[in-house]
Amino acid sequence: MKNTIHVERAIKRITQADLAAAVGVSRQTINAIEANKYVPSAVLALKIARYFAKPVEAIFELGEDD
Repeated sequence: MKNTIHVERAIKRITQADLAAAVGVSRQTINAIEANKYVPSAVLALKIARYFAKPVEAIFELGEDD
């Protein structure tokens, strides 16, 4: 699943650790999501989208392999 978390973090000027704390996961989880090595649960995807005040579809996109 592709995502734009890195871009959104850069816009807000926050670290992976900042985002992780805000949504209740570890920095490693955010790193794995950004690297497309981990697909977040629906709840986590919603929390991330809410944090950035964007719809889930603006943050996450299904790839051809998904």
